Amino acid sequence: MNTSESAENYLETILILSKRKPVVRSVDIAEELGYKKSSVSVAMKNLREKNHITVTKEGFIYLTESGREIADMIYERHQLLSEWLIRLGVDPGTATEDACRIEHVISKESFEAIKQHIK
Repeated sequence: MNTSESAENYLETILILSKRKPVVRSVDIAEELGYKKSSVSVAMKNLREKNHITVTKEGFIYLTESGREIADMIYERHQLLSEWLIRLGVDPGTATEDACRIEHVISKESFEAIKQHIK
C-alpha cells in the first residue's frame, strides 16, 4: 500500500465525514479541509483511478475496500498518537498536529510497538 500523504489525508477525511454524514460529496471534503473544490476534484479523480473510492452519478463518494483499509489505518494512527501525546502532557492542539504528521511516516513496526507499549 504505497500511497501519498495527501491521498491518505483525503481518505481519512472521507472516513471521518462518513461517520458524521449520510453521504460524502467533494464539497464536504473541500469545506472540511479548507481546500478549493477544484483541488478536491483532482484528488478524487486520482483516488478513483487508484480504485480507493467510487463516486456515484449524484456525486456521492464511497471508500472501496482498499480505500477503507488505508483510511482505517491512518485514522487509528491519528487517534492513538494524539491521545498518547496528550497523556504525555503535550497541548491537545499541538498533539493533534504532530500526530497528523507522524501518522504518515511512522513504520508499521514502530507504530505497533507504541500501540503495545500504551496498552
